[in-house]
Amino acid sequence: MAGGARVEAIENSGHLDFPRPLTTVDVVIFAILDDRLQVLLVRRPAGEGEPFPLSLALPGGFVDVAKDRDLAACAARKLKEKTGVASPYLEQLGSWGSAVRDPRGWSATHAYFALIPADAGVLTGDAQWHPIVGGRLKAKLAFDHGEILASAIQRLRNKVEYTSLPAFLMPAEFTLPDLQRVYEIVLDRPLEKSAFRTRILSADMIEPVARMRRGPNRPAQLYRLKKNSEPVYFVRTFNPPE
Repeated sequence: MAGGARVEAIENSGHLDFPRPLTTVDVVIFAILDDRLQVLLVRRPAGEGEPFPLSLALPGGFVDVAKDRDLAACAARKLKEKTGVASPYLEQLGSWGSAVRDPRGWSATHAYFALIPADAGVLTGDAQWHPIVGGRLKAKLAFDHGEILASAIQRLRNKVEYTSLPAFLMPAEFTLPDLQRVYEIVLDRPLEKSAFRTRILSADMIEPVARMRRGPNRPAQLYRLKKNSEPVYFVRTFNPPE
């Protein structure tokens, strides 16, 4: 059948007569725990026919055409299922697809990364946090999830250089030193205190609360992220101290 006649036949029948790839969404979920950047991973099931049984993997799954209006909705649903929260920040990372990434057949996954405060979620039984050490995860992941995670770490580090993304990793209330420390954890280097404070306060993305944090030193002002705050993009990157 000629190409034009084939297309016309498909349109007239209302059915697709070619194989469709498996379509999934995977979510790289980051938080700061124990003074480290950590990623949420799940253990693959061990049922018959399951690929990579009992291996660690990124949370995710197949697109549900009845529930998910788009890919972002699927990513948000998977995040909610694994953590019990809606992420204050969710960004599409990229797409991976090939005939060999999944032994069940030709597959494509659309990856997102999410930032959540460490105290915001109630994890499901098969989800656990794993530390990123030296910009890498030591454990081997199922499918091509190691490659996806590496891309997410690099994307996060690059964007932290010139945006306010670490604010989405913070608890409801925090001090400026708390926020600076989170920046330093993600960037894996110290930042100059005065310059950091000036940049963050001038960005108008946080606001003081009517409380101070008491401790052994002088009281510290507590802040919170402004409601419905969007990421702030800075003119210059955070340069390392000289």
